[in-house]
Amino acid sequence: MMLSSRWRCIVAAAALLSCQTAAQTYTSCNPLTSTCSADTALGMAIDVDFTKGAVNSFTSSGNPTYGSDGATFTVRQSGDAPQLTSVFYIMFGRVEINLKAAPGAGIVSSFVLQSDDLDEIDWEWLGADSTEVQSNYFGKGITSSYNRGQFHEMGNNQNGFVTYVIDWTSDRVIWTVDGTTVRTLQASEAESGQYPQTPMQVKFGAWSGGDPSNAQGTIQWARGPTDYSKGPFSMSVKSVKVTDYSTGHSYTYGDTSGSWQSIRSDGGKVNGNLGNADTLTTTAVASASTSTSSASVPAGGIGGSGDQSSSSSSSNLPEGWVMTSEGKIVPSSSASLHPIYTLFIFTLLATIAGTRRFWP
Repeated sequence: MMLSSRWRCIVAAAALLSCQTAAQTYTSCNPLTSTCSADTALGMAIDVDFTKGAVNSFTSSGNPTYGSDGATFTVRQSGDAPQLTSVFYIMFGRVEINLKAAPGAGIVSSFVLQSDDLDEIDWEWLGADSTEVQSNYFGKGITSSYNRGQFHEMGNNQNGFVTYVIDWTSDRVIWTVDGTTVRTLQASEAESGQYPQTPMQVKFGAWSGGDPSNAQGTIQWARGPTDYSKGPFSMSVKSVKVTDYSTGHSYTYGDTSGSWQSIRSDGGKVNGNLGNADTLTTTAVASASTSTSSASVPAGGIGGSGDQSSSSSSSNLPEGWVMTSEGKIVPSSSASLHPIYTLFIFTLLATIAGTRRFWP
């Protein structure tokens, strides 16, 4: 059976990431310093219901499980860091997640948008305090200062599911909690070179910031150390809704500036879906938040910094395959196939491609 290089990328990525146990995200190819493969564009809106099980538009590491609470990410021992990572990227967009945070001193639940050149927008929940959530952002992986994070007071985030939104455009980022805007970042107000503006993957999972092997600053920020004898500690995600504000099949960097104006869309247009995006609905605006100017907040999303064991990777949908509105990658003719046959075909091809090299 002959497989295109694009298809080998997507299915081999699933096979590779499913074998990894640590979940620190980093970039395997930085377009500002290297020539990299194009990023698969979502180019549409999807609504993923994890109570129905896994979908192949998200690759897993660390063995998340599925049930009535959706996808569950459990930390039982040192080194556990289960997560899901989208195979697609968005170029500006709106991401909504229905999530119940994990308890436990030092345990961190994370929801991250991250690009290949290390732009980043985060939500993070510290298990030591169920009444707050942290918003954060980074640009180009610059961590010379840690004054961009803010803590926001809220109701108990560990007893039930709460809906969180990141709404991201070239002009601003808005973070909302159950319809309440807790933070707005204008591009003009961001530190120089720090406004996130390049294609992002969607990543979420749980990890132990309070693990004794971490840097002392990370342990302190996570309010550790973690006592694993009090676990296990679980975070759950029922659903994720993702709208790409751009259109097309893939995104590439036109130069090494890292500006959004340099991004090229193959088969579409950057901001081509902005006018058709749902209006961001808010019911209130929260009071002022607490900054983290003195905290050593780690960049790099799930798992903190330093452990480069789970890379962000580019992949393109194979010719003749499409993304459904439920976030499933299927053959374009799959409407006539029973779902179990579609799953069998995808799994078979993933297994075959998994024996080959990751990059063509």
